[in-house]
Amino acid sequence: MDPCRQVAGSLERNPKVSVSLTVLRNDSRETRVVETGTTGLDLFGDDRTVVALRVNGSIVDLATVLNDAEEVEPVLATSEEGLAIIRHSCAHVTAQALQRLHADAKLGIGPPITDGFYYDFDIAEPLTPEDLKAIEKEMTGIVKERQRFVRRAVSDADAAQELAAEPYKLELIGLKGSAASTEGASVEVGAGELTIYDNVRRDGSVAWKDLCRGPHVPHTGYLGNGWALTRSSAAYWRGDQRNQQLQRVYGTAWASKDDLVAHQNRLAEAARRDHRKLGAELDLFSFPEELGAGLPVFHPNGGVIKRAMEDYVRAAHVRAGFKYVGTPHIAKEVLFRTSGHIPYFQDGMFPPMDDDGQNYYLKAMNCPGHNLIFKSRGRSYRELPLRLFEFGTVYRNEKSGVLQGLTRVRMITQDDSHSYVTAEGAADEVKHLLRFITELLEDFGLDDYYLELSTRDTEGAKSSKFIGSDEQWETATAVLEQVGRESGLELVPDPGGAAYYGPKISVQAKDAIGRTWQMSTIQYDFNQPARFGLTYTGPDGHPAEPVMIHSAKFGSIERFIGVLTEHYAGAFPAWLHPVQVECIPVAAEYEPYLAGIADQLLKADVRVEVDRSDDRFGKKIRNAQTQKVPFMLIAGEQDAAAGAVSFRYRDGSQKNGVPVAEAIREIVAATRPPKR
Repeated sequence: MDPCRQVAGSLERNPKVSVSLTVLRNDSRETRVVETGTTGLDLFGDDRTVVALRVNGSIVDLATVLNDAEEVEPVLATSEEGLAIIRHSCAHVTAQALQRLHADAKLGIGPPITDGFYYDFDIAEPLTPEDLKAIEKEMTGIVKERQRFVRRAVSDADAAQELAAEPYKLELIGLKGSAASTEGASVEVGAGELTIYDNVRRDGSVAWKDLCRGPHVPHTGYLGNGWALTRSSAAYWRGDQRNQQLQRVYGTAWASKDDLVAHQNRLAEAARRDHRKLGAELDLFSFPEELGAGLPVFHPNGGVIKRAMEDYVRAAHVRAGFKYVGTPHIAKEVLFRTSGHIPYFQDGMFPPMDDDGQNYYLKAMNCPGHNLIFKSRGRSYRELPLRLFEFGTVYRNEKSGVLQGLTRVRMITQDDSHSYVTAEGAADEVKHLLRFITELLEDFGLDDYYLELSTRDTEGAKSSKFIGSDEQWETATAVLEQVGRESGLELVPDPGGAAYYGPKISVQAKDAIGRTWQMSTIQYDFNQPARFGLTYTGPDGHPAEPVMIHSAKFGSIERFIGVLTEHYAGAFPAWLHPVQVECIPVAAEYEPYLAGIADQLLKADVRVEVDRSDDRFGKKIRNAQTQKVPFMLIAGEQDAAAGAVSFRYRDGSQKNGVPVAEAIREIVAATRPPKR
């Protein structure tokens, strides 16, 4: 069905007195006979839980006239599609309100995004928090006016005439068909006809209008009080730093006030768990200005966590049959041309370093070096699967605007492995890797996860970034999909998200407050073995080409530490925590007694400290609690006399008079890393 049809056109095509519809709702199907000219609003009334229609698979406005034999389903406000419609409608109201207050502001674009929306404006002065409050007040009035969103199709010429005062809209009209590939432009123009949405008052006058593909809620009253503006920032037009810098207003919108409040509470909890804040409070890491953006240094406390993770995963790889290797941080240009990184990934690499006419690049991936190790001598099928693993630090030339603490950096340390297998053995190797990954995530307390299958784009501008034949892609994708489905885990499609050299499965883990993070990846590569000329001798004595499977279990150690810090709000499991035990004397004379206990713990590989500061006893307890130390051992006169300690836990509970040997046994058991 054409979503741009108009009422008059529908009546001309349907001169019947009635039409028959199939209405889907709540897993039921109902056939209804309704009058010609019936709209979605007629079907569902002013039910604010329904914001649009899905008609024969296409989402359209509720005001759309329905034709005979169509299948109709309501789009609920709480659904993913419904929330996107609410948020895009709220973006329009934001733009209308801002132009009421700043008549000279020129409109950019205003798409829905995760949990909210934004709208870009060309405006003389940067917006302040006071400006946002004034815009919100104006928006409240527009919402109360219940202005209708009315869609109409226009020609390119008419659109250009109507929007002559909006230079950015004129640019989008001129780019129609190609603009959908630029940041946020698909909400305004595409390859089809242009449409404008008028905001219509109750008296029929047009209050405001915008170039838009829609759909929208029926009227502004549907937004209720489930929205809020959040912040403003600078942004380049169409995401290109060569273009004009605009002002971007961000907001959030939900199906109800209760949902908005729940979202705001989640944000407050996320702020409390922000790994950048906790990293400073727990003295884990920092980003010195002198080093440059996105380049962290780990302090002793953070270094302990990083080392514990490395020790865990190195031992796990050895048990799983991997061989530990190492490769340089830089290499000649020819290596990255052979691997395909320069022609297909060069934007993600740092510029070359010139050494007497020879270009060297910082490596963005470890795989080219591993290919050279495989190729260093002849290989037999009896050696396969050959599993190579290293802690390799790679470097990505990320734009400064997307860097975010440890979760988006320019220096990435990967527990990177490459399995060289026969084509017949690829599925078993993917199963092996997936089992390795899920066990690792569970050992680190991330036990709520699902799989995402990233495949190539077969159409559009991005399709050219993928190399290899259709048959190779189909085979590789089928292997990953088969293993993903057989795992019993939820498998979500991610069209276009594959690497240039092959499809991948990524494990998406949910943290303690329900946010999803991409963690580990498994990638099927049929391209690099051919590009490097990798072969092994098969059972028949003839050379054969291996399949190469990439896998990073942590993804990157830096990102994993950032996610863990937020997941645990800094209260890491005892085996990971930088200081596992803090010994706190009631008075200075009991320091030697606790120091002796600390020595026993040190010999048992427990990370322990004795607080010898001049702080008062209560302050020492609070300091240990602030640092989220799992165990505090307290000793005074009675404890020392009895050869015991008072045992205080991170949650504030306490056991008194615990014999030292018993306390040590409990601590040693609790601080041992998991081992399968």
